[in-house]
Amino acid sequence: MTDTRIERDSMGELEVPATALYGAQTQRAVNNFPVSGQAMPAAFIHAIAHIKRAAARVNQDLGLLDEQRADAIVEAAEAVIDGQHDDQFPVDVFQTGSGTSSNMNVNEVLAHLASSEGLEVGPNDHVNMGQSSNDVIPTALHLSAALEVTRELRPTLEYLRKAIDKRAVELDGVVKTGRTHLMDAMPLRMSQELGAWSSQVGQAIERLDSAMTRLCRLAQGGTAVGTGINAHPEFAERMAAQLSERTGLSLTPNDSFFASLGSQDAAVELSGQLRGLACVIMKIANDLRWMNSGPLAGLGEIELEALQPGSSIMPGKVNPVIPESAAQAAAQVIGLDTAVSVAGQSGNFQLNVMLPMVANNLLSSIQLMSNTSALLADRAIATFKVREDQLSDPLSRNPILVTALNSVIGYNAAAAIAKQAYQAGRPIIDVAEEETELSREELQRLLDPAALTRGGIPE
Repeated sequence: MTDTRIERDSMGELEVPATALYGAQTQRAVNNFPVSGQAMPAAFIHAIAHIKRAAARVNQDLGLLDEQRADAIVEAAEAVIDGQHDDQFPVDVFQTGSGTSSNMNVNEVLAHLASSEGLEVGPNDHVNMGQSSNDVIPTALHLSAALEVTRELRPTLEYLRKAIDKRAVELDGVVKTGRTHLMDAMPLRMSQELGAWSSQVGQAIERLDSAMTRLCRLAQGGTAVGTGINAHPEFAERMAAQLSERTGLSLTPNDSFFASLGSQDAAVELSGQLRGLACVIMKIANDLRWMNSGPLAGLGEIELEALQPGSSIMPGKVNPVIPESAAQAAAQVIGLDTAVSVAGQSGNFQLNVMLPMVANNLLSSIQLMSNTSALLADRAIATFKVREDQLSDPLSRNPILVTALNSVIGYNAAAAIAKQAYQAGRPIIDVAEEETELSREELQRLLDPAALTRGGIPE
């Protein structure tokens, strides 16, 4: 018994593991690219399998592939799409820039699975019929990202927004000190603060929806350089229709296959929107950390759920671990976007040659933002407690409340009262009562923090 077998390709013979479903071209890539130890994401491999499944049916319908081979390829592709053979795709992310190695990895696995006694299915002639790595990989990149945004990220962002909105309704009556430049500012309701987060998340969803329009335009049909050589004239349209029916996405051929192969503008756009989402997540995470800071020497406005001990040396310390995790994930997405931006410039003539890295970074960013959004919703937003005692006292002594008197006594007089109240550590209403002719009752009305959160000019 031996643990290897001999496989052959156009360059000769090569040993591959005896149990491997792939062949020589995949093994050459494994040997050539021991770079990161990180294989291409399963979602990307499944997207290639979707393409192979659709191509088999299209080529059958066009009379180019016999029914028996088409059925066998479809059955094999469905098994890969279902995740049954994820361990058979070992090619490193940092491989040939066209992703040819991953395309051939899928071709070889499907050919192996589809072949049987009396039926030979070839990885190039049958599984790859009417295709090139140069249009399959950009199509898989778009398709996998579009599926993950639709199935994972967008629903999770909607979930996060609903969690924020629910807490905003619950906390509408809670008034707190606003802060600009990290310094005390005019009051606002906690519902208004959370409402800003909700709006940010909602607009991030809108931007993702806009990017999806370009992401759903496919390279498939362009083959080697964009001319469509070796593909049937109807192949591109039929492929988009097959993939749309299978995935539920509204997919179309791009209006220029040359643009699809030579550039990755839609991927760069999506990555930019993911970077923008990461900024939203970072903002929410940092607000939560500041509001939770303390509990004695910080702001201490809220108390996040205690999830784990916070220190190996300081007993009883509990840290805001979910917001910290979220901030790190956001930073990672921002970094991944930088790499995608560099890759977007690497379209040399008729082919971009950083496609595997772009696909990996997009899918990693989508996963990071999906998982992080769910954690923020469930373990931070939904569960934090408000420390109203920590809100009421600073609010009553906030000298910036004097802003409400600007239209009554003028800016300079109000500034003098604020300075005096701050230096003496006294409530603004007490100093204003002494320094103006306004009655206590009138000052209570003008300086009511809850009323001030409604905006407008005090009367």
